[in-house]
Amino acid sequence: MRIHFIAIGGAAMHNLALALHQNGHQVSGSDDEIYNPARDRLAAAGLLPEAFGWHPEKITPVLDAIVLGMHARPDNPELLRAQALNLPVFSYPAFMVEQAREKKRYVVAGSHGKTTTTAMAMHCLRKAGYDFDYLVGAQVQGFDTMVRLSEAPALLVEGDEYFASPLDHTPKMVRFKPHFAVITGIAWDHINVFPSFRDYVAQFDRLVEAIEPGGSLAWYADDPELQQLVARHTGGHWHSLAFSPFPARVEQGRTCVDLPGKEPAPLQIFGRHNLLNAKAASLICRDFGMDEYEFLQHLSDFQGAAKRLQLLAGSEHCQIWLDFAHAPSKVAATVSAVQQQYPDRPLTACLELHTFSSLNRDFLPQYAGSLDGADRAAVFYSPHTIEMKKLPAISVDEVRSAFKHPRLEVFTQKTALAEWLERQRWAARNLLLMSSGTFDGLDSHALAKRLCTP
Repeated sequence: MRIHFIAIGGAAMHNLALALHQNGHQVSGSDDEIYNPARDRLAAAGLLPEAFGWHPEKITPVLDAIVLGMHARPDNPELLRAQALNLPVFSYPAFMVEQAREKKRYVVAGSHGKTTTTAMAMHCLRKAGYDFDYLVGAQVQGFDTMVRLSEAPALLVEGDEYFASPLDHTPKMVRFKPHFAVITGIAWDHINVFPSFRDYVAQFDRLVEAIEPGGSLAWYADDPELQQLVARHTGGHWHSLAFSPFPARVEQGRTCVDLPGKEPAPLQIFGRHNLLNAKAASLICRDFGMDEYEFLQHLSDFQGAAKRLQLLAGSEHCQIWLDFAHAPSKVAATVSAVQQQYPDRPLTACLELHTFSSLNRDFLPQYAGSLDGADRAAVFYSPHTIEMKKLPAISVDEVRSAFKHPRLEVFTQKTALAEWLERQRWAARNLLLMSSGTFDGLDSHALAKRLCTP
């Protein structure tokens, strides 16, 4: 096939382009900006556009399909040209489903834990020798790309609530039409897309309704919103699989899961939220044919997906973690995980507000108490990011008032944040950095190394 990607630089888009290129398809693409790692990876494969921008002349009748990314606008000149030529235009989830019609499709959804749950299942399925295709939102150790499309009988994907494309306002998770769906929990996010909590919850109703007849829904049993969602759909055409986190204990700084009649299963991951993610992933693997103890054995060396409680620096002196947490529920869960794993070490938690929701004045109160598990806390946001997102300015006082942490520092310059961190004493203390961005380009790896050196 000849396939052209409009907005090829996106995380999922460029990985899908690479996967199709590796499969022998003729792939081209355009974008007005492409950042690393996408830029280098596309260049290495010979797929980096010669010039940035939109080039309608690339859109010709010989193309078999157009894959449209969310970064493009409805009036994109390449898209308008494709429509004028009546070329098939797909969002990337719709394109993947088109290629996976005969596969059993597993979709991991939820407001938090999607990437980690998907990565855990991928890790264990690969170690057990199962053949499967996948799409995941972060780099996973042992996998060269974040997308695979082959002749495998199953497709495992991380499905989010965002629109599939500028032309298709169906959530991606719904477009994948799962046979087996997982929902890890529901907590309001993406206020720029879903202005009310009810609007947000309704997307998960759509997911449940999209489950193929005879399929399964695995859901977190203690989530009140999921309890109500399942009750609304009682008598549906799918099987209900309620789950709770694996029971575990911490022994000499390591999490161990105890199953009746089995040897303890030590894990490298920690935190109640990750034990919940692990249980969800085990249900996916069980559907493939893997028993629970085998799953835990395979999970023993899983270190997490990129930026998911990733250890940047560690010694007897201190430990510094980097996590993707940005929504209130994710922030609270991640802070709690580190605090409970290392109860004898004071914790400093540092959060960047970077998303549309987190920088929205109306959403800020949702963060109340989310940093309370930390002894000291800092919040960073960039006024330039707010301008780029075309949002009203927020003040330091508004941020401080929203979080309600008694020892909260607020920064709007990365240099001031770095200087504050370097002034602190880190002997026998831990630091947790949380962001879906980069702290405005701060080199967190170098910073962590400096802080952790006595």
